[in-house]
Order: sequence, then C-alpha cells, then structure tokens
Amino acid sequence: MEQEKVFDMRFSKVYPLLIAKAERKGRTREEVDTVACWLTGYAREELAAFLEGELTYGDFFKKAPHPHPNRTKIKGSICGVRVEEIEDQLMREIRYLDKLVDELAKGKPMEKILR
Repeated sequence: MEQEKVFDMRFSKVYPLLIAKAERKGRTREEVDTVACWLTGYAREELAAFLEGELTYGDFFKKAPHPHPNRTKIKGSICGVRVEEIEDQLMREIRYLDKLVDELAKGKPMEKILR
C-alpha cells in the first residue's frame, strides 16, 4: 500500500498532532492557532470549522487567504531538512508551520516566532 502524502491527509487528522506536540511542552492550543493564523491568514473560527470538515492539509495551505509575507524568513531544519531548501512550494508551506510549532514547543517567545 502506498503511503499517504501529508498534503492528501485531512486537516482534522494532522492539526491535532501539532497541538499535541506543543501541549506536551507546556504550550497551548491558542498559541498553535496564533502561529497558524499568522502564517496563513485564516481566522481562528475557520480553523475550528476545518477540524470538523473534510479539508485536506494541502488544500488548507493552497487556499490560505493571506499567506504572511514574512513566512519566507522562516529558516532552519525540520525533520533533518532545511526549510528554505525545499523545492516543492506546497511542502515548503507545510514545513513552515511545522517549524513554527517546533519553535513554539522549544520555548521560543511568540514575538520571535512571529517574525
């Protein structure tokens, strides 16, 4: 069986994993929502609705209403890969959020995360 690509997975399956990662390190769902909204331009209410719907994780990023222009300033490694070197634009967008949640979980102050 072929492994499901992350961008074909349901948002409602992936996003709770990001929240759990942050919560294990003493951060909150609200903080994860803050970085996700900053990155994509979605409102918190939209995130909540997506958790109840059928939206794919890839479409979450493809349909982002206002991707933050400073997202390209997100640098560093996530899962052993430098975010800025990822060629596939959709995967890079996905990894931007991974990197922001990773920084959150590592205790970085919100003002530094939201470049």
